[in-house]
Amino acid sequence: MKRNFLLIIGIIAILFPMSINAQEGPKISGFVQGLYQANLDKDGKLEDNTLRMRRVRLSVDGKFTKSLSYKIQGDFINSPMLVDAYIKYKPCNEFAIQFGQFKLPFTLENPINPLNLEIFDYGESIQKLVGYSDVCGVGGLGRDIGVMVSGDLFKVKGKDFFIVNYSIGVFNGNGPINFKKNEKGLDNNNRKDIVGRLEIHPMLKALTLTASYYHGYYFKDTINTGLRDRWSAGVQYNDGDLVIRGEYIEGTTGYNDYTWGNHAGYSMNVSEESFYSRGFYAVAGYYFHFGKDNSQKLMPVLRYEQFKNDGFATDYYTVGINYWPVKSVNFKLDYSLIRPQTGINSNRIVAILSYKF
Repeated sequence: MKRNFLLIIGIIAILFPMSINAQEGPKISGFVQGLYQANLDKDGKLEDNTLRMRRVRLSVDGKFTKSLSYKIQGDFINSPMLVDAYIKYKPCNEFAIQFGQFKLPFTLENPINPLNLEIFDYGESIQKLVGYSDVCGVGGLGRDIGVMVSGDLFKVKGKDFFIVNYSIGVFNGNGPINFKKNEKGLDNNNRKDIVGRLEIHPMLKALTLTASYYHGYYFKDTINTGLRDRWSAGVQYNDGDLVIRGEYIEGTTGYNDYTWGNHAGYSMNVSEESFYSRGFYAVAGYYFHFGKDNSQKLMPVLRYEQFKNDGFATDYYTVGINYWPVKSVNFKLDYSLIRPQTGINSNRIVAILSYKF
């Protein structure tokens, strides 16, 4: 963790003087999130509750030239941790290339800033299948280290949007957070992952149709290692006030199954197995504007989600409010009914207060 902190400070120190005479000097921004969560049993009796800091982020971004930009972002919850660090070269709308650590181009919800989510955090399907608390045990914050090309194609005449957006990249595979090394200090996962997303706006900027694919190999230990294949498809309508989004994600995760073969010789057979995961969600909300100059926004929101992993499924029913009293402050309050298909129901209340600068 100390190395990550020194890395962040070092990169900032290098970029700051380099950007003084550049196209756009360093811009410092960030946000802080404090969270309260209460977990209740099926009868509504309090089981446990906690107050904690959810995210404390600091970012530095800017441009060396009109086409060459950079971003560095760290999180300071427990100890300094590198979140984003990349350089992006974009000579035209149709093509850009970036290298470093950044969000994977997978699913519709993962690229959304957590401040702009309708509820307090990413859904269970995103958490478990896009590298946050991944079912395979590796990954981190929906990000990885790699190189990616992206672009916008077919601009609509007289409008400020493109019909097609694409992103495809090659990534480390074990993620930036749980990155493991061999005795030489090198990546112990020699294979690299291919991740890509395609978005289509069919002549309407607010409407997005998307599909994404993830193919790769992960390594956690001798048992938890294998192929990781996933895909998603989604649709979203977002005109700034009305938000309706739905997405389906599924995939398989490999692992090694060790069984005794020849008992006399104590030999062991190794077979490659895999388990299946899938999830889908639908969320809807609408911003009502009020106050002086309609500067305050309040969104009632509904979300339904189901996540199934290795045969066990759970349903999540969430109702909440999303309130912006001013542009820099956001408050969310959510209630969720959690219903495992095999097990006992539970309830969850989450309040999160965010401030950005």
